[in-house]
Amino acid sequence: MDIYASDDEKGEEIKQWWRDNGRTVIIAIILGVAVIFSGRYWIGYQATLAEQASLNYLQLSTLLTNGDEAKAEEKTQQLFNQFATTPYAVFAAFDMAKKAVEQGSNDVAKNYLQWVIDHAELAGQKALAQLRLSQLLLEESKLELAFELVKQPISESFSSLYLEMQGDIFVAQGKSKEARTAYQSAMSGLAQGQPRLRILEFKLANVAITQ
Repeated sequence: MDIYASDDEKGEEIKQWWRDNGRTVIIAIILGVAVIFSGRYWIGYQATLAEQASLNYLQLSTLLTNGDEAKAEEKTQQLFNQFATTPYAVFAAFDMAKKAVEQGSNDVAKNYLQWVIDHAELAGQKALAQLRLSQLLLEESKLELAFELVKQPISESFSSLYLEMQGDIFVAQGKSKEARTAYQSAMSGLAQGQPRLRILEFKLANVAITQ
């Protein structure tokens, strides 16, 4: 726009610009408002979802404490079906797996742990589920399946625990050399004074004796 044009000329230029671009401006404004409101709706929806999931998980915890496993199972399935994207569904799966192990129902526990592996969004949760599932498979002497789960940690913070589990599996397979290497590698990731270091030292000594 010419800044030296007369007021009439400026007005006509503005009108012409609006005729050419007005529709685009209006659409942009509408879309901008829609984005703002949809964003607020999504945030509100997520907050409500988390609140409802938290309430359901609290109810599940109470049912488990009271020993009502049947209703606890129903509540867990509700969390899986309606709140699978929240961490509370994962918490429920871990709790139900723990309860199943305590009752000697390892197959049930394995199903819950597999659910975490398949659905958890956090790498740490998946890693923990794989570790616990590997332990159950080791107890059942399904050594190759157990090893596949801990062959490569999906979370670096679980590296030492995975190496320890590898060592346990190697011991069960009679592979003393590999077991010692795994235990030593697991120890290298720990600081002096950590309780797990003593456990690993004990396991390493036992492997040396039985070779």
